[in-house]
Amino acid sequence: MKVKTILVSQPAPKTETSPYFELSEKQKVKIDFRSFIHVEGVSSKEVRAQKIDLSQFSAIVLTSRNAVDHFFRIAEEMRFKVPDTMKYFCQSEAVAYYLQKYVVYRKRKIYVGNRTFPELAKLIKKHKDEKFLLPSSDKLKPLIPSELEALGVNWTRAILYKTVVSDLSDLENVFYDILVFFSPSGIDSLFKNFPDFKQNNTRIAVFGNSTVRAATEAGLKCNITAPTPETPSMTMALEKYIKEANKK
Repeated sequence: MKVKTILVSQPAPKTETSPYFELSEKQKVKIDFRSFIHVEGVSSKEVRAQKIDLSQFSAIVLTSRNAVDHFFRIAEEMRFKVPDTMKYFCQSEAVAYYLQKYVVYRKRKIYVGNRTFPELAKLIKKHKDEKFLLPSSDKLKPLIPSELEALGVNWTRAILYKTVVSDLSDLENVFYDILVFFSPSGIDSLFKNFPDFKQNNTRIAVFGNSTVRAATEAGLKCNITAPTPETPSMTMALEKYIKEANKK
């Protein structure tokens, strides 16, 4: 069956040079974007209930831009002035760069990992005497706590924001040839919004092993998967599939 329409379960790209726009133009397919999940901050009252005292920490472990935003939001709500001596351990350059929204970069102690948490763990290991705070969502990859435990450092998790299912009721009678997912939460959102969802002729595209697993467990057939050696990005995987499907 030919592919004419695609729904990507993420916000629309902010840059005009997105490979999705190029894909749409090149393959003559309509691509829409819609967040199936969104993030909501928890209140300072809920943070206090977790017995979190921000003044007790000398270092912050930041794994995402959401973690950056919500750490500084909570600090402000709790009237906690983040000291200049605070050390920041950022999982990637993108997170470290985003930190500049809140701190004067050159005046702070910022340590940057190489995208993966195990890479960041190597830097944390060199600062074992610090007291680390890990701002996180209510959903956390098991790898992160297990890496921190293995290091034997003094660390505390603070749940500062939650992943929430978005309301998709307006899409009830809208059908797409391909639905694209990037996380188990996106699959969860699909079935919470549409408990009776039947795949029928809809193709399912998934990114990452955990998303493949969630889709399969939900009874979906994964028609397009990424990353693979041949198609390391989702847009490449989609393009390969569309070329095959539309030439018939």
